[in-house]
This record gives sequence, structure tokens and C-alpha cells, in this order.
Amino acid sequence: MSYSLGIDIGGTFTDIVVYDHARGRQLNRKVLTTPDDPARAVAAGVEGLLRQHRLPARDFTRVVHATTLFTNALIERRGAVTGLITTAGFADTLEIGRERKFELYDLNIAKPEPLVPRHLRLEVRERLRADGGVEVRLDGKQVAQRAQQLIDAGVTSIAIVFLHAYANGKHEAAAARAITRRHRQVAVTTSHEVAPEIREYERASTTVANAYIKPLARRYLDAMARRVADLGIPAPLLLMLSSGGLTHVAEAERTPVQMLESGPAAGALAAAFFGREDSHGNLLAFDMGGTTAKLSLVDGGEPLTAYAFEAARQKRFMEGSGLPIRISTIELIEIGAGGGSIAAVDEIGLLKVGPRSAGSHPGPASYGLGGSEPTVTDADFLLGYLNPAYFAGGEVRVDMPAAHAALERLAKRVRLSLTDVAWGIHDVVNENMASAARVHVAERGRDPRDYALLCTGGAGPVHAWGVARKLGLRQVICPPAAGVASALGLLVAPARVDRVATVGIRLDRDSPVALESAFRRLEDAARAVMADTGLKLESASVRRLADGRFLGQGFDLVVDLPEGPYDAGEASRARLTAAFETAYREKFALTPPDVPIEFINIRVAVRAPVSETAMAEAEEGLVRHADGETGPAVKGTRRAYFRESGDFVETTVYDRARLAPGDEVRGPAVVEEEGSTLVIGPGGSARVARSGNLVVTLP
Repeated sequence: MSYSLGIDIGGTFTDIVVYDHARGRQLNRKVLTTPDDPARAVAAGVEGLLRQHRLPARDFTRVVHATTLFTNALIERRGAVTGLITTAGFADTLEIGRERKFELYDLNIAKPEPLVPRHLRLEVRERLRADGGVEVRLDGKQVAQRAQQLIDAGVTSIAIVFLHAYANGKHEAAAARAITRRHRQVAVTTSHEVAPEIREYERASTTVANAYIKPLARRYLDAMARRVADLGIPAPLLLMLSSGGLTHVAEAERTPVQMLESGPAAGALAAAFFGREDSHGNLLAFDMGGTTAKLSLVDGGEPLTAYAFEAARQKRFMEGSGLPIRISTIELIEIGAGGGSIAAVDEIGLLKVGPRSAGSHPGPASYGLGGSEPTVTDADFLLGYLNPAYFAGGEVRVDMPAAHAALERLAKRVRLSLTDVAWGIHDVVNENMASAARVHVAERGRDPRDYALLCTGGAGPVHAWGVARKLGLRQVICPPAAGVASALGLLVAPARVDRVATVGIRLDRDSPVALESAFRRLEDAARAVMADTGLKLESASVRRLADGRFLGQGFDLVVDLPEGPYDAGEASRARLTAAFETAYREKFALTPPDVPIEFINIRVAVRAPVSETAMAEAEEGLVRHADGETGPAVKGTRRAYFRESGDFVETTVYDRARLAPGDEVRGPAVVEEEGSTLVIGPGGSARVARSGNLVVTLP
């Protein structure tokens, strides 16, 4: 007997999945997140599953965890008091940024506030040249003095960012050793370990963000590992990274900035894995939980990857309005619209929904935990989409009178009927998500109508019908156990380590042998980290990339490079040139004539997938999950509101656990399971595919 455990902590719910490898079944539980101590909800949920199904803790061989805790700490400014030690003359880098306004004509523009205030940004004498040579030696005594100044000011985490440290980390490493020797209780982060690449502002911003959340990450991850061990589970804790890969606790504690998008990444991986058979690999992965909704593009079965993103944006869709973070991440767009998003009237009397959320405590009014403001979940209950007696598998006792009261107060303010205001909330949220999706897809040169929408999360299947209609899509895919799909996706995620280095190599002048040597160093470093995850390195694959540009251009394009090794011959140079020019033409249609190509940074992504046996087991488990229980699939009917009909209509309610491959469902219908509810409108239909997915066809 062996089991795998997936844990996904969101802003409202914590999702827990146990996969039983011997029987090919999954066991799920959804519990309210405990914001004061997230590990407490995990321990209670896992312990409940072990007790309910009599699972021996000693037989767990894999534990994987994703969380939004660190990105929430950045957004809400709940990190450590952080100081910065930098090269003389560069203390204002975080404030100056790129000297660019994200809204050119806004006289009252609010730039993102630096994570380190000016009085905690101190300078020391040292200077490296761009090639890594020493211009001015590091003043060790001054480093010690500056560190003491910061600690006296209450700092508990220090970021060290020296000029050109990407080319030579010697000064940063010496400063870190000096501080750690004297102040062991202080967390220290160096830029050459977190973001060893050019562009001072982005490197400083990423390093400071890592330092800001490092003490929190250390406490939290240590506590989580202890909680798992206290349950008697011997398997080591693995963490989901923003890139969609896994790493071990020590690496995550060293660079927790890599986990900023770990929760959304798990959802995108789950969508790619579970939707590939029914969509030809082209998906809009739509994950809507209690606090936020996320959308990512999956092309050819793989989520798109980005190598930079912005955290804590002042304006959600405005590039340049957030803190730049240079890490590998699954490319996605996040919208402040979840089941707990609060509906309100703005200053000109319009109905707005989100981004404020009721969270898990006090939660929506319908949770009966003291929440009084109307939310999306309250509206969905009133519209008949959700079952008060079976919400979150019965984990939450629903207070319908409280939901009615909250919506009635809002209805009076906007002078609408109770039904109209509930539908308005539901429709506004759908439009928010559809608008964001249109922008995200169009910016990547895609047409949304070429994709199927795969919905996950507790609220995703409820809203997928409305979002798909607004986008003009013909197909929605809903996997089994959609409410906990992100947690299940953790169990099929590969181990992955990304590394980057600045090289500054010109293809017309420099030998490709130098490029090969640089790649080998990165690959060896990545494999050394991966060895600690416990997966076999023999199965690892290596992807080589470069940030390239034509000489004289100010910014670069990340492109895939051919496999090595590269030698001094013209064949290697020609292959590298062709790879860059092909990618450049795909993006910009034309290449400039007779301009040398320059590779600024190189990147490697080393991946070791879970075994093919485990992947096959997961797929088989989905089908078995869909085969479900015996008995009639129809649970009964209830009245639900559909705008197409203009009123409440009698709607058939199905039990997802009793639907088997080949079964068909005609709309209007509601398909319920433990962690989510799928809504199918009038004129729509669905069939249970061989994969176990419910494939919905829109009229």
C-alpha cells in the first residue's frame, strides 16, 4: 500500500487530496483556511481523512504542498522588517526604478511603495566592474557597522545587492558571512543567489522581495514539515514552485520568492494534465476559488512560461504598476474575483464586485460566521446554483437567511429586485473574468475561440458557463473533483529547477564553446538541487534557453536553443543563429539584415517527471472516480435562474459520483460533487468522456 498527499492552501479554502495508488482512487477534503496558522487547517483536514478512511500514515510516500501565503504577504505588506545594504550611490535604485510612469498623463499616479523604506537602505564602499573584476575592495568594517545600524532599527531580514554581483558574487558572499557570523538570528539574502542577471532595478526588487518573505517562509515551512511529521507521515515535504516544478524545503526556505505563484501554478498544471485528451492540448485553464480567479493559456499540452512578472500591482492590468520579480513562472493572469468577493456600490452608483474578499473568516454571509457583506457565493446560493445542504461536501453549514439579508440591503441601495441584484453580481464577475481573459489571450496573439475552457476550483464550474458564453467558446471541460484539482495536480507535477546566468556572448565574435561551458555549470548546479528532491536524475530532461537580441536593441527575447553540446565549428553557430532568428520572426515577422546576435542571459530548466506508472495511475484514477457509485444519477430538481429563460426554471440536479463514461446530461442542469458544482444552461449538453471529464457543449 502507498499513498500520495497533495495540499493546496488558498485564501478561503484549504484543499487536501489523498491518492491511493493500490486502489486507483482519490479521497478529498475541503476545509476552511485558518489565516492565523494555516498549518492548523492542514493538520485537522489530513487527520480527518486518515481517521475517516483508516489510512496508515506510515504508508505515505509523497507529500506535495502549494500555497498563496507568500504572495498574500507581499500584497498585504505583512512581511519582515527588511533592510538593504548596497553599493555606494545605489540606495535609491528601488525608488528610481526604470524612470517610467505606467500611466503617462496621470498627475496623481501612485507608484508601488518599495518594500524597504529609505532609512533602512544603507550603502557601503565597494565596486565591481561589469566583467566581475574588482574596482574598489569591499570595506568589511563598514558592512558590520551598517548591519548593526539596521538591526538596531528593528530589521530581522537583510538584502545585499551590489553592483554587477551577477558577474562575481564574491563581495556579496563575504558581506553575508560577516553579517551571519555576528547576527545568526537575522535572515540574509544575496542577489547573486536569487537573481544572478543584469538590470539593477529588477535584481534589487527580486532580492528585496525574497528577503521580505524569508523569515515568514522559514517559520511557516518548518511548522508545516513538523505538522506532517507529527501525523506520523514519513515522506519528506515537497513544495510547488511558480514554474510548475517541485523542490525541497531547504531550497524553498533559501529562495521563497520562487513560490510566489505556487498555488496558481498547480491549477494550470492540473488543467494541462487532465484536459489534454479532450481538447487536443489547447486550453484556457480557468481556476476560481474563494478569493481569486486565475486564467492561463495551455498550448500543445504545456502551460506557457514567463521569466518575469509583477507582484502587488497598483492597477491589476497595468504593466509597470507592480514590483518586478525575476523568476520563472507559469504565465497567468489573476483577477480579484472569487466566491468570497464582496459586492458593493461605487461612488457613482454602479455595482462593483471585488477585489475585496470576505476570505474564510468571517467569510460570505451565508457561512454564518459573522460576515454581513454580500458576496458572489451568497448570490450563487440565491440563484439556485449551489445546494445549501451539500456545500463544500457539508463542511460549511449554510445560513440562507443571512445571505438573503445581505443581498436585500444591497438591492435597496441599487433599487433592484433581489433576483436582479444576485444575477448582477454573478454576471459582473463573469464579465470581469472574460474581459481579463480577452486581454491576456489577445496580448499573446491568440484567438480564444480556438480553445476549450477547463474549469477548476470550488467556484470555477459554477461560473464557467457564463464566462465561456461571453468569450464565444463552444466547449467547457470539467474534470472529476474539480474543486480540489489544484491539489491533485500537485501529485503529477515534475521536480523542476531553473537557473539563469548573465553571459554577454556575441555569436559573430565569441566561440559557442564558451556558451557550452556556461550551460554546463548551470546544469550541474540545477542537478545538485534536484538530487535532494528524491526523484531519479536519470529521467531528468534539460531545456536550454537564452535571452537574445540583435546588437543595439535595449531589451531581449527569451528563445529555446537546440540541444548541446556546442563546439567551435560553424555548424553550432549556424544552429544557434537559426534558433534565435526563427523565434524572432514568429514574434515580430521580420529580422533586421546583417546585425549580429547577442545572448545576454542563458537559462536552463531541468525537469524530472514523476514516473510514467504514477501518471498512468492518476489517469486511471480519474476514470475510476468517474465510474463512481451505483444507483440513479439524478438527485432531483430545484429552481435555478437563467437569464436566457428570463426567470427561475426547474433544473435537474445530478450526482457527479453516479455518472459514468458515456452518460449524457441535458441543460438546464446542475451537477454536484463534494467540492464543486457545475452549471449547464438551457440549450447546453454534456457527456462524460472516457477520461472521466464532463465535456460541455454550448449552443
